[in-house]
Amino acid sequence: MTKSNSIRAAVELGARLRHIFVGTADAEGRPHLAAAGAIVLVPDERIAVDAWFCPGTVMNLERNPRISLVVWDQPRDSGYQLLGEVEKIEEQSFMDGYAPGMEDLKPSPQIERRLLVRVDKVIGFSHAPHSDLEE
Repeated sequence: MTKSNSIRAAVELGARLRHIFVGTADAEGRPHLAAAGAIVLVPDERIAVDAWFCPGTVMNLERNPRISLVVWDQPRDSGYQLLGEVEKIEEQSFMDGYAPGMEDLKPSPQIERRLLVRVDKVIGFSHAPHSDLEE
């Protein structure tokens, strides 16, 4: 499967499942995992991932734009890991400061962002033994 076809298959799976794991690391390499629910294909083997990302995820990407996105169909134990670099962080939506049930969350996630990602490598992802070589 070509890289373009693998990217397309990963985006289709992520759009169907509506959950994507977002791995980042700070400037010292300390990892952080977040989750997103929306992924779309954009031109030139790029993808966009939308979520109300926590401040730590955004700070990591401002200092270290490398990213790992995992789309995994757990019941079927098959998926993809997309490795690449965030080229742009776009602000999409703003909260007015109040969301029922989130009153005690400090600091509250106030901005929905879109990560525009250039995908450099696609590898399979599963719980079962698999290769970490490019698809």
